[in-house]
Parts: sequence; structure tokens; C-alpha cells
Amino acid sequence: MTAGLVGVVLWQNSYDMDEQRVTIRHGGHTLNGVLAIPRDGHKHPGLVVYVHGDGPVDATHDDGYKPMWEANAKAGYASLSWDKPGVAGAPGDWLDQSMDDRADEAAAAIAWARARPDIDGDRIGLWGASQAGWVLPKIAAKTPVSFVIAVSPAINWLQQGRYNLLAELRADDASAARTKAETAKSDTTLRLLERHATFEEYVRAMGGDADGMTADRWGFISKNYTADATQDLRALRGVPVLLTLAGHDINVDTADTERTYHKVLDAGGALTVKHYPDATHSLLKQSIEQSDLKITLTALFSPHSLFADGFLDGQRQFLEELSRGSRATPASSARAVHAHVYRPVHCEANGRAPDQRSVSASGTGDTTPRPYVQQGGERSCRSRRPGAPLRDHEKGIGGGT
Repeated sequence: MTAGLVGVVLWQNSYDMDEQRVTIRHGGHTLNGVLAIPRDGHKHPGLVVYVHGDGPVDATHDDGYKPMWEANAKAGYASLSWDKPGVAGAPGDWLDQSMDDRADEAAAAIAWARARPDIDGDRIGLWGASQAGWVLPKIAAKTPVSFVIAVSPAINWLQQGRYNLLAELRADDASAARTKAETAKSDTTLRLLERHATFEEYVRAMGGDADGMTADRWGFISKNYTADATQDLRALRGVPVLLTLAGHDINVDTADTERTYHKVLDAGGALTVKHYPDATHSLLKQSIEQSDLKITLTALFSPHSLFADGFLDGQRQFLEELSRGSRATPASSARAVHAHVYRPVHCEANGRAPDQRSVSASGTGDTTPRPYVQQGGERSCRSRRPGAPLRDHEKGIGGGT
């Protein structure tokens, strides 16, 4: 019986693609990556370049990306991802990076991929989750991309952090007094950031309790807390964009995200929005993410089932449409994309997504309140199971998601 269980686990965690470790160099830096290539006769595949969310994420996101990579492979696309600096033995420290630094390394990875004879350089696009929402349009401004898949992206760091803080407090049934205290602490932190306070000043202002904040994390937040994707999104006009949103996202104000994407990108006519009402921020099924035991067992025995129904198929179908040419934007013509006409914006929903407008300005967030307008984050790293995708390892105060 034990041998049979082992066989089931190995079979469920085997994927129809070939993986290879790769090394990418740019500007004196080294990226340790994984390139997943389709099987079944795809000799010159397109490429999906993965841009992580917050936290110390490795190239496979603890194997959580692999079901998505397999979906990409079925559509005729390879997948490329890399360890964040300082993760899994990679040189550097991801907490030293700005959003522009992250965009620079992704642009270098795209240049590396375009030089490979086994990759179709005119079919290279981006996949990014959460914090990557601030990075994806910056990449597109630096190098042509054929498409973008944006999963649970935020727009404004500070607004999204406040939304998350208040959403967490509501989820925790916090009293009015506690909500007032946590909001005041958040406002204090913002004032410290605005006057470029040191970490030591932050700790003093918090009464000596850093509450999980570290000096490196404080530096990361100080470098990035003014992030806002609104203007940068203009770089995606005319580029096919699949915006994927969850119905149970307490990290990101999805109504604000969708509203902004429509406002900026509707003129290009290349935006598709898909809602998954039963999904969390991580696009896992809410019923599974609520239980660590369910996550562990599902990751072991049926990792594809972790995701919201239709999520993997929706991503595959979007890529297949690109391959058929109905929405494709060849990377070589991306700079002149405004001369092309694309199908109009449409929104697809697996049911009705909840109206979150009432919480966009004063929402509440995770389950452990942050002292600051938090970009979706947990104070400490949770232990992770293989195959638990997209759950942010470490989200500290601000900037996570």
C-alpha cells in the first residue's frame, strides 16, 4: 500500500514538460533560472517569463508554478523563471531591489531568451502575480512583449496596503478600538517613511516592538512604498493582457485594479478580464487555502486541484488564442502596436464577483493586522508545502501581495 501511495504522489507531481537549469547574466549579476520546455513536437515555442510576487521566492515557487508551466506547454509555450537574489543560493539580496531593478533583470532575461534558437523571439510575454503588478508594465516599457498575464495585481502601494490592513481587521472581527489603534499605527509608519526615517527610528516609534519588521525589510519598503502602476500601465496599451482576479482577495482591492486597467487599457482594445469568485489572492480555492492540512494533501495527491476551477484552462486558452493569431502582438511590432486593431475588451466571470467598492477606501485585510498600509503580507515566513503556489512567503509591513 505504501508503494502504491508513493506511486500516486510521483504520478500526480510529474508534469508533461522538460525542465533545465539555466544561468542568465546581466550587468554583473547572475540569475539562476529554470526553463520548462514543451514536449510533443513543439520545436520553436513561445515563452512565458515569470515575475514573482513578494517574498524570498525560488524559481519554481516551491513547485507551485509547475501546473501553470504544464498548461503553458500544452499551448505551445515554454516557461522561464529564476530564483530571487539571495534565494536558493542565488547571489544578491531581493530586499535590496526596487521595482525598476526587478524590471531590469526581467528585461535581461528576455534578451537572453531571444538569443536562443529554440525560442520564438516574437512570442515572448509576461506572467506576474501580486507585487509583480508594479513590475510588469515597467518591463514592457523597456523591451517589447507579446502579451501579459497579470494575476491579482495591485495598483497603488499605499492604497492597497490600507485596503489589506482593514480587510484583515474585518476578517478578524476586530473591535472599533483595535481598528482605530491599528490605523493610527499605520499612519505613524507612513509619516516615518515620508521623512525617510531609519529602522531604529521606526522601532522607537513602535514602542520598541518591531513586530516582525527587520532593517532589511524596512529598507525595501522605504525604497518602494511610492509605487503606483497607473501611469506605467500605458506601456501595455495594445498588448494582449489577461487580467485574472479572485473573489476572495483580501490582499488587493480587485475592484480598484479592474477599474484602473479598464481606464488605462480600454483604448487599445486588448484587455481580457476573468473573475474567479471562489478563489483567494493566490488563485487557490478558498475551501482549500483555509486549511493547511487540505493544502498539504492536495499538493501531494492532486496539485492541479489546488487552483480555482478554470484558472489553468483559462491561462492555456488565452495562450492558444495568441498562437492562432487572433490576438497576437508580435514582439517585433510591439512599439508600433497602436496601429493595430484588436478585439474589444470583454469580461468573463465564473459567476458574479463581489462588489468591493465599499472597501476600496477603507477596507480590512489578512488575518494578522499590520501596523502599516500593507501590500498584502504575513509577518513571518510560513512553512510551505511543495506545490502550494503563489502564497506569499513573507509580506512584512507594506509592499507584499
